[in-house]
Amino acid sequence: MPIYEYKCERCNEEFEKLIYGDTSVKCPKCFTEEVTKKFSLFGMSGVEKQTSSGCASCSSGSCSSCK
Repeated sequence: MPIYEYKCERCNEEFEKLIYGDTSVKCPKCFTEEVTKKFSLFGMSGVEKQTSSGCASCSSGSCSSCK
């Protein structure tokens, strides 16, 4: 059940919608079905992977030396 971003062609409202199967999408503001799915990138949150030295911005073995 992905969440898609849409833009209404009639009133320019931008909104997100959780889609179940073959659901029709209507603008929550003006209720038209004249909407366009926006291009959006997959988002992912988490921790950045550290390099083998333990520091992403330098080659020091100790992050306490990084500023």
